[in-house]
Amino acid sequence: MRSTGIWALPLITLFCFPAFAADLPGKGVVVKPLQSTIAEESFQTELVNRALQKLGYDVQQTAEVEYNIAYTTIAAGDATFMAVNWDPLQADMYNSIGGDNRFYRQGTFIANAAQGYMIDKKTADQYHIKDISQLKDPTLAKLFDADGDGKADMAGANPGWVSGSVIDTQIKAYGLSNTVTQNQGNYSAIIADTLTRFKQGKPVLYYTWTPYWVSNEMVPGRDVVWLTVPFSANPGSQKDLNTALPNGTNYGFTVNNEHIVANKQWAAENPAAAKLFAIMKLPLADVNAQNLRMHKGESSSDDIQRHVDGWIRAHQATFDGWISTAAAAAQ
Repeated sequence: MRSTGIWALPLITLFCFPAFAADLPGKGVVVKPLQSTIAEESFQTELVNRALQKLGYDVQQTAEVEYNIAYTTIAAGDATFMAVNWDPLQADMYNSIGGDNRFYRQGTFIANAAQGYMIDKKTADQYHIKDISQLKDPTLAKLFDADGDGKADMAGANPGWVSGSVIDTQIKAYGLSNTVTQNQGNYSAIIADTLTRFKQGKPVLYYTWTPYWVSNEMVPGRDVVWLTVPFSANPGSQKDLNTALPNGTNYGFTVNNEHIVANKQWAAENPAAAKLFAIMKLPLADVNAQNLRMHKGESSSDDIQRHVDGWIRAHQATFDGWISTAAAAAQ
């Protein structure tokens, strides 16, 4: 990918930005960013923080909380924004706390984020497994048994994630309760163990999403394959949601977009930041690539800041355009 190589350049901190008013629009205004406990969300969050800083905002250190706490805190005005609102996956969580009456959400930060179930291609080809409902067969399910209980072990979601509820709903709906177990816990640890099993040549079954480093290590189509589902099944208000693609293929999850969400009153009082949130766009492939670098060991705070610097250098005109457009909105 074009920008990946550029990210490896030595750190350069001198940027040239378009001229705008000497009094930066964010001068004296405190920003309290939030993100979830997924470390791989730091890159996209810090990119927003960097842009806010260039507009003069006093950006505090990003706090890590669970998604439901983030929405509640932002709605109450005790935090400013987060850059990881999944839509429609988190629609119930978003709407239950006030939705558009409490939050400012304009534009799409990261588009076409996919989710679903994957198994290793070797096992899929050997046993002709294409749909997760085939794991109703105890013989097929046992192929993915990692703990010896005879049931398939699926690397699942963190407790409290909406995706975990979707998986539970689908296991029940597809008649898999007796043959498949969703293993929940720290996703990073669970998926690392899954990758180890894959490298050992063992069958693997896991839930994942993009952007995330997993699809750069176990590449869809080459190493692993997506499993379809027999029909749509979702919890809550999305129980009637049709997750099938236009061609009829159904992977169980709709394609999501990630948005920046902010406290609505704060956004109204800070038009420069509001405009910035609305116009920033980050390619999904760039997040995948950065997340893989974190997985390979470049995961410290300094590393992530260096990755942000590298991305800005590789997309300088785009970044400068965000800053000038956002600053103009405050004039």
